[in-house]
Amino acid sequence: MSLLPPSIARRTFLKHSGVSLGGMALGTLLHGAGTPATAAGLSPAAALEGYPHFPPRAKRIIWLYMAGGMTHIDTFDNKPKLAELHGQPMPESVTAGQQIAQLQGQKLNCFAPQHPFRQWGKSGQSMAEIWPELGSRCADDLCIVRSLHTDAINHDPAHTFMNTGTMNAGRPAMGSWLLYGLGSESVNLPGFVVMVSTGGFGQKQPIASRQWHSGFLPGQYQGVEFRSTGDPVLYARSPGGVSLDRQRGVVDAVRRLDELADRRLHDPEITTRINQYELAFRMQTSVPELMDVSNEPQHIFDLYGTQGGDGSFASNCLLARRLAERGVRFIQLYHRDWDHHGAVKEHSAGTAKEVDRGAAALLTDLKQRGMLDDTIVVFGSEFGRTPMAQGNGRDHHLAGFTMWFAGGGFKPGFSYGATDDLGYHAVENRVSVHDVHATLLQQMGIDHARFTYKFQGLDSKLTGVEEARVVHELLT
Repeated sequence: MSLLPPSIARRTFLKHSGVSLGGMALGTLLHGAGTPATAAGLSPAAALEGYPHFPPRAKRIIWLYMAGGMTHIDTFDNKPKLAELHGQPMPESVTAGQQIAQLQGQKLNCFAPQHPFRQWGKSGQSMAEIWPELGSRCADDLCIVRSLHTDAINHDPAHTFMNTGTMNAGRPAMGSWLLYGLGSESVNLPGFVVMVSTGGFGQKQPIASRQWHSGFLPGQYQGVEFRSTGDPVLYARSPGGVSLDRQRGVVDAVRRLDELADRRLHDPEITTRINQYELAFRMQTSVPELMDVSNEPQHIFDLYGTQGGDGSFASNCLLARRLAERGVRFIQLYHRDWDHHGAVKEHSAGTAKEVDRGAAALLTDLKQRGMLDDTIVVFGSEFGRTPMAQGNGRDHHLAGFTMWFAGGGFKPGFSYGATDDLGYHAVENRVSVHDVHATLLQQMGIDHARFTYKFQGLDSKLTGVEEARVVHELLT
């Protein structure tokens, strides 16, 4: 039996109050435990008891997600042998029995790297010339891994696998796992924030909101998408004539009603809802302050190449730094332009230009503020693209691709692993998606093997049931 009649249920009460609470449905919210949060004396959401398992090297992760499948061969994995064989049939010994998506059954010809490569920095990192900002300013900060492989050959399951460790929808994203284990350092902002940008090249890769869902974890660990232009969160601003004091009164009244229900029902979701209302109220002040970049000095705008608020990847990188400063645990920036089935030379150069300056500026900005030491920056896609031609483009490729990492205890100016001479198979120091997750958790102070949540009778893990390893060779 419901404690409250429908006429004064929470939603009805708020609907008839005429007051917008904006983010009441926002997902990643305070860890409800014990006494509900109040407007004063708030503290960040707590970590699980016993977490972190050991002293962490990093406090937060910023994941620069190149959605659509960045072509490793044209960006970070130079293949001179492939150039020699350009236009010739791909050796059947390489492709026999392999998943090749749309190219299955077609004539497979070698397709050379489309951009010249050079050595960058004192470390001599091999990168294509389409990365002038990253190469000239940040090569010695990058830990480049060229031996990634994944289990999924189509975009949506590959995104899901990269984000959640499984191709099955409905599992928690990595950001949700981190919030569950480590809590949040931010009182007034979600601990897991997502932003999406796009540009003028390639097919626009659709990104489903379930990529940052909390899955079977409690709802307060879900990621929250901030829009890149306009109001980042819909209805976060108060309607005209409504003061914060009035809204405070509404939140307090709803909290008292929920507390009455909680005393009778002892439902943990009630505490979660109380905290949702509280954070939504505080975000009405904190989110506009976050988005107001007018106090940033001009040299920062010059560094990023944006004045902010334009929806670009660079603008989102600037916001990512501001979110990191405010204690947000996991920040994920999707750029949707890397699906290059055609015109790969033009589109890879154009898309790289859309993200090169922003990524380099973020690394530079974090470093000059002393934040790169305890911030991990990840850059990569859900998979790579084929060394064979699809017209003048490349197809999806799961057997070998590249990612890079920076900060947070990853070795700077370091390269690891390799694909074969044609860029098809990861053959040297192979790294799986689960290995990536295990290594990132390690740097955040978590032993992935002991990081579990009981679901349907099983101790579920981000790193799954298959063997995963921490890639210690990547770490200082």
